[in-house]
This record gives sequence, C-alpha cells and structure tokens, in this order.
Amino acid sequence: MITKYKIPNLLFIALIFIGITSCEDDSFLDTSNKANLDDNTLWVSEQNADLFLNGCYAKLYPTGSGWPDTQLDNFSDDAHARVYFGSYSWKEGNVNIALTPGGGFSGPQGPSNGNNSWQATYKNVRDLNSYIENIRLHASNYSSDYVASRIDEARFLRAYHYSELFMRTGGVVIDTVVQSRSSSSLDDLQKPRNTYEETFNFIISELDVILNNANLEIKYQISNPDAGRATLGAAMVLKGWIQLFAASPAYNSPSPAVPDPNNLQHFASYNAARWADAAATNKKFIETWGGGVYDLFPEMVNFWREENEYNSEVIWDRQFVPGTLPNRYGAYGGPANLDNIINVTWGEYQPTQSIIDDFQMANGKNITDPTSGYDDQNPYLGREKRFYDFICFDGSTYFREWMSKPDTVWMRIDKVNQSNNEIDLSGANDATQTGYWFTKQLSKYDPRDLADCGQNYVFYRYAEVLLNYAEAQNEAVGPDASVYAAINAIRTRPGTDLPELLGGLSKDEMRNAIHRERRIELSYEQKRLFDIWRWKEADERLNQPTMGTKIYNSIPDDNSGVWIYEKFPLAMGHIFTNKMYFSPIPQEVIDRNPKILQNLGY
Repeated sequence: MITKYKIPNLLFIALIFIGITSCEDDSFLDTSNKANLDDNTLWVSEQNADLFLNGCYAKLYPTGSGWPDTQLDNFSDDAHARVYFGSYSWKEGNVNIALTPGGGFSGPQGPSNGNNSWQATYKNVRDLNSYIENIRLHASNYSSDYVASRIDEARFLRAYHYSELFMRTGGVVIDTVVQSRSSSSLDDLQKPRNTYEETFNFIISELDVILNNANLEIKYQISNPDAGRATLGAAMVLKGWIQLFAASPAYNSPSPAVPDPNNLQHFASYNAARWADAAATNKKFIETWGGGVYDLFPEMVNFWREENEYNSEVIWDRQFVPGTLPNRYGAYGGPANLDNIINVTWGEYQPTQSIIDDFQMANGKNITDPTSGYDDQNPYLGREKRFYDFICFDGSTYFREWMSKPDTVWMRIDKVNQSNNEIDLSGANDATQTGYWFTKQLSKYDPRDLADCGQNYVFYRYAEVLLNYAEAQNEAVGPDASVYAAINAIRTRPGTDLPELLGGLSKDEMRNAIHRERRIELSYEQKRLFDIWRWKEADERLNQPTMGTKIYNSIPDDNSGVWIYEKFPLAMGHIFTNKMYFSPIPQEVIDRNPKILQNLGY
C-alpha cells in the first residue's frame, strides 16, 4: 500500500473528527487529541487554526465515497447514466427548482447539485470568510508567513467555489464577510445577485491578488507535508480557465445563449479582447512554468496511478487516503462483471457512440476520412492509443491486480458464447447499455476492496493549460505557430503518439481540431458539459438521441455469418431547452431573499 504524506493526512484525520458537521460549528473540533476547542482556543496556534482550514479543504468536490451520479460527464453528450441518476432526468428536460439539491441520485437541479449547489457554495464561502476574519483578528498568534500564505489559500478556495457556481448559474451574490442574523442588517443579509461581469471581475481580481502576493508555492511534490494545498499554479490555471470560459460565445457574444436584460447570465456587451486576455494568462503559465515545474506526463494510461500523484502534469488535486477517506470511483465504473464475478461494479461511466466516433485513427485521421483506413466492420482496429487507454469496447482485455488473470470483455449479443457483459437492451441489469464502458482513471492497480484506494482526484493538469491557450489564441489571432505547438505537444506526447496536425488550417478548421482534441484528451474529467455550454452547442448536441452500438451475428444460431456492428438510439427522451444553459437558483433561496432574481426560463 502506498503511504500518503502531507496535508491529506492532516486534512482527513481532521475529517474523522469533523464528521458531517460544518467547519464553522465549534462542536466539530471536539477531538480525541485536542479537547473542547472553541473560539478561545481554536485560534491560539497555527496547528489549531489549521484544523479549521483543513476542514474547508475537505468540503471540496468530490466528497464522500463516490460520485457516479453527480459527475458532470453524465450530463453531457459523452456519457450515459441509468434512469435512477439525476442526469438521466435532466436530459429529459426535468428540472425541479422547488427541491433542495442534496447530491445523490436526486440531483433535482441537474448539474448544480451536491457540493456545487447554491446552498453548499455559500456554506463553504461562509466558512472561508470566517477563517480569514479570525486569522486577521488573531494574527499575533501566528508567524507572518503563516498569515500571508493561509489567507491566500482561503481566498483561492473561496474564488474556486464562486467559479464553480458562476459557471452553473451566472452572476452570484458576492460575499466576503461573515453575515449574522444577530448583527447584520437586513440589507446585508438580503443582497441581490451581482451581474455576470461583476462576478467574473471579482474572481479574476482575487486570483490576481494571490498571484501578485506570491505567498504560495508554485507546486508541491508528493513528499511535501503541504501537498494538496492551493498553489500559484492552481491560481493561474483557474484564472486562465475562467477567462476562457467567460470569453466564449454563450456569454461573450452579440447573441448570447440566454439573452438576459439584467446581464446576470452574460456580459452586457461583446468584447473580442476577452479571448486575448485568456490567451495571455495561459501563455504566461506556459512561458513561466511550462517544460520545467509543469510539463506533460508521458503515458497517460499511468497518470492516475497512486504512485504517480503530483507528477509534473498535476496542477491541483483533491486528496484521498486509503482507509481514512478512500476513493471508490472504481466501484461504480468499468465492466460490471469480471473474472467470473457478477456485479463487481455498478457498470456506470458508459461512453456514447458520439465520442467513440471522435477518436481518430492511429494515423491521425478522422474515421470519416475515406483515406483513414477505418473499417466499419472492424471499427476498433487501428484507432489512436487513447482509445485503447480510455475505452473498454467489445473484445477488450481488461485487468485489475486483484483478478486471477486478464479478462476479455464481450458486449456482443452472442447466443453461442454467452457473456455476463452482453449489452443490456432492457435496462434490467448492470451491463452496458451503449456497448462501451470508459476505463480512464480506473487504474488496473486499484484493489477490489476500494477502501484501500487512495488515488487523488485531479482538478487541473498541464494539458488543459495547453488546450486553453490554443483555443484562446486561435480565437484571438488565428492558427499561428504557437497554436500548433500547443496542440501538437499533446498529440505527439509519448503514449499518445499521434502525428502533428496538418499545416495550413483555417481558423474554423483549427477551431474544430481544438474542440475535438479537448473532447478526447479531457474526456471523463468533468470538462465536457462546460465546453458544450460555453460553445453554445448544448442545444444541438443534447437534443440528439444517445447512440450506442449493438453487435450480433447475421446467423446467430451458430455464428457462421458475419458480425454486424449496428449503431442504434437508446430509448430515452432528449429535451434540452435554452434555459438549461444555466442551472436555476433554488426556490428556497429566493423565498428567503426575494432580491435574488431567478435565471430566465425557470
């Protein structure tokens, strides 16, 4: 078993004591080794104060033992989830603003559920505001370095929480002080939403302060006790990403996705310079730290192995610890039946045919290119390496170290050689319904007892910086040499081994190439929904049927015919209306604060 060092040990040991109570509630600080801490004792030392901040880190998504139902990929066109997941209902156009989002299977507000809901965000923001105020109030108890670095950490976490809500709902209520019913005025307690631009400017200004202060480390190594805390790298990648997100056509356009007269869901006016701002931030990251402190990690199939945590590509992650707070992601996804054991996993994380068709051939050509060598009667032959690293398809060899031997996973309909993993066309079992599973992030080294899995969840990695830069620069000035360099660095990385893009692409052609590259490289890392939202493509993509592939023999009684690969639509409704480019503000929030305006359409 791999040993965890650093903040996660402190963080998750604190979690044991914290349990499910909030980190603003003094009761959670009654621990076995620090008795009866309260406001008189909590802030007397750096060690005590860290218990509070560590509890705030512990509230980062994903919390708990697994997140198949709340992961954003299920809300996109890349993945299909079962009927009991909130994403299935959301894709059918069902959004209930009257319910309180609690995560889990309900997900009534769709992509704004769980820890990124409006309610959870402001709970987390309140905790961070409280921490900042108390560290300043009791600054004489700490070293100056501690005060400077920990306040910047808390400001980063607050900006991160605001950014997640901003991407889902648009303008938010910006709050940087602790509110109290006993001491705050009604106007302080009932604030209106800030505009889209005001919210954006606040997030960027907070990150700029952190970057200019330079109190944080640039990056942590795995052996550092503070690994897992916020860094300058995390602040700059978040800044570059939010700039790219907001510069996109859904929000920065003469015709935004949801035209809102109050400017809560887009900028008041289009400004092409926003693309250049996003390009500049990501370029600065590349030129300052790229190829040195941060760099691409070879062989992405090994990226998520526990022993490779904090490798050169990891910018910021959320830590898990075996036993204490294990990562049970693998319990929900990948092949359901392995090594003659039924229901090893829930069989979730099912890729759609749409993304399968976007994986290129090993020669770098799209499967729609008649010169690519693609054979629709042998569609899994000769594909790019990431296809084999990320996707479990019919006939794949799959292995985890607890298994007695590698297993060949057959999803085809085969009467002669029946398989427990045969495609589920009825929805009655845990076998795939699309004909695929994805296996990205599901390390073959994961133990069967996932209580022993400590694999971290990665929020941002260096490949995303390159992709962010390439897109922003292409939109700002066109496909210059630096755009090609950024994309080709990913394509030619050892373990990806694709040829470089063809030269002479137009701006539109390069845009299409970048969008495809983002989809494949960042697949199943919770990025796709935000991309199709901001590109203003969700209405087209999510009103299409979810497609899968069923494979069967033309003479099924003895398999003496040919195997037929038939693409088919899954039996589920698809209703995406314009309002769904944003999540709603929960009705209970508006009931408590009538100054908060609801997003259009809800």
